[in-house]
Amino acid sequence: MRFFHALKRGSKSLFRQQSWQIYSCILLIMTVLFVALYNNVHLQTYAIEKFSSAQETIRSPITIENTKETERRLREAIQSVEDHYEVSQEVAEEQITYINELFEAIHKIESGDIETEDEELELDDISDKINYLEALVNADLFQQIGREDLVTLFEAPENSRMLAKELLTTALYDVYYDGVKRDDVEQAMETVQQKLNYSTLPDDLVAALQPLSEFGVQPNSFFSLDETNQAQQQARSAVEPVVIRAGEVIAEEGQLITNEIYEELELTGLLNEQKSFYPIIGLLLFVILNGIFLLLLIRNSVHQQQVTGRQLAALLVLTTFLMIMMKVISFYATTVNPLYWLTPIASVSMLIKILINEKYALTMAMLYSVIGSIIFNGNIPGNLNIEAGTYLLFSQLASIYCLKLMKDRTAIIRSGFAIALINVMVICFFIFLSFEKYNWMDYLLFGGYGICSAIIATVLTIGMLPFFETGLGLLSDTKLLSLSSPNHPLLRKLLMEAPGTYHHSIMVANLSEASCEAIGANGLLARVASYYHDLGKTLRPHYFIENQMGAKNPHDYLDPYQSAEIILAHPKDGADLLKEEKIPKEIIDVAYQHHGTTLLKYFYYKAKEQNDQVEEADFRYDGPRPQSKEAAVISICDSVEAAVRSLDHPDQESIEKIVSSIFKDRLLDDQLSESTLTFKDLEKIRLVIDETLKGMYHSRIQYPTDKEDTEDGD
Repeated sequence: MRFFHALKRGSKSLFRQQSWQIYSCILLIMTVLFVALYNNVHLQTYAIEKFSSAQETIRSPITIENTKETERRLREAIQSVEDHYEVSQEVAEEQITYINELFEAIHKIESGDIETEDEELELDDISDKINYLEALVNADLFQQIGREDLVTLFEAPENSRMLAKELLTTALYDVYYDGVKRDDVEQAMETVQQKLNYSTLPDDLVAALQPLSEFGVQPNSFFSLDETNQAQQQARSAVEPVVIRAGEVIAEEGQLITNEIYEELELTGLLNEQKSFYPIIGLLLFVILNGIFLLLLIRNSVHQQQVTGRQLAALLVLTTFLMIMMKVISFYATTVNPLYWLTPIASVSMLIKILINEKYALTMAMLYSVIGSIIFNGNIPGNLNIEAGTYLLFSQLASIYCLKLMKDRTAIIRSGFAIALINVMVICFFIFLSFEKYNWMDYLLFGGYGICSAIIATVLTIGMLPFFETGLGLLSDTKLLSLSSPNHPLLRKLLMEAPGTYHHSIMVANLSEASCEAIGANGLLARVASYYHDLGKTLRPHYFIENQMGAKNPHDYLDPYQSAEIILAHPKDGADLLKEEKIPKEIIDVAYQHHGTTLLKYFYYKAKEQNDQVEEADFRYDGPRPQSKEAAVISICDSVEAAVRSLDHPDQESIEKIVSSIFKDRLLDDQLSESTLTFKDLEKIRLVIDETLKGMYHSRIQYPTDKEDTEDGD
């Protein structure tokens, strides 16, 4: 429990030590985001008066319905609907039937086909005929016709009278077909009369037909409220709402500001008196959310010792660089020419992965994609360019997942090819999904954007990486790989001056790398740091047993205090040598910390044999204790390798026993409390070390000597 509480105290202490760096970094990133996104959410307003000229082209910042214009169009649509009338053919049939009855009655009277109940009626006088006709036809019709007109009809030849009947009824049917409104009766009468006038009938007969046409033309088209309302409703439904789209031009530069344009400016909130601070509040909330998210991410990483202050500085620099790059591109990007496809955002993702880790790269990729969708919104507040955000996200994901082991810088070039392929695929996805028609030149142009983006990202990554490694002292995989080269001057010095220590360092490196990879720590850092951790022994190589090669041990002639002073000095000596060669701080820290504050037991107990009043502090390393997982693992592996090498005949049982004892000793001596290692990590490390050492010291066949061969031959 004491070790567990010490681990918690160590992580909290580490966070407090770096808290000012963390908060400063987050505040600066939030400031960069706010400045970069301000113009994209800020609603610019204008001091414009009616009937003045627009000083610049003004676009709508939002999508909103122009309710006044919509209502006006609805009124116009309704007013354009004519009244609907219902045509009654019954009226036409009734009137024409009365006229037909008149002509039939005249025909019967003239033909003498008139009978009474008693005897055949004889009508010789025209007056009698007319009087008798009155009883046979409609009263209203009879009253409409004058006696002179009736005389004309009776005196007309039969064929002329029948022709007149046909012409009159046909003309009436024609005007009744489309319906006769009350206001159109006189016009319909004139139409019928004109047709009769242009006929071959005698003039007197045409004149006699005029009262019949006047009687025959009656209104048969009556106003229909239901049909009129239905037509108006259809007209209303056909009117689409008048919508002002975001980005739509409201007024061109130099255009006169009419009442309609002024109303649109007022409706979209572009007038000075309508200035709103809500978009700024929304931006602040967005920036604060990102700040909280980053704080949680960084806090957790610091507790696990996965990020340093210099890495946070690199994150700030890269974020600022990306914001500037995207803002510059956004000034030239349009809907017709989406230059955001040229954004080499993959370079930032690759650098974050190389300089920090993959988790940060993935997290920032999502954040940068959302920011990109805002920056490339065409300066339309409230609008998000989902196409740009999606493209930027896939480009970053491609760079992160395709950048595998960094054995050399060609890994970045190989990743660039994958980025180009993904970029082109995403661009084609949006092109094919669009309803707009593109030609082959468009495909080549936009595909070229994606390829150029990958090429620029690759060049930027390779070109900027040395500046971060040198300027901020960051340790990347490429830097570690260069330091691991056997031709490095310090490693050659170690090999030439302390070959035993060199071999010991190689063995420690193998154990440390395997152990770190088992617990998710940086295995490559552990390997390279192991190469240099005992560099201080090169100052006095023969005072360390692995370099004595059977020679006399100089400690046999020294006082224990003198021997301890020489041995205890080698961590600091090594760190000083590394500083002189400007080796990265992470490796220097391992050189300082790989012995922690452990006790130099051999010389302590030797001194105690001579004098019981020995101060234990005089035989302890200056430390500090291991501060990182890698340093703690190297500290354990260093002791384990030396202890196992001292065994005469190491077997599996003895290896497990000595490894367990060293782990127990480190825990009891409180040497691992500042490294954030957990008990689960320690168990994994122990198992890996056991398996690795058993593989190194496995039993071998004992080959016979020459003497044994001779005896067997005899």
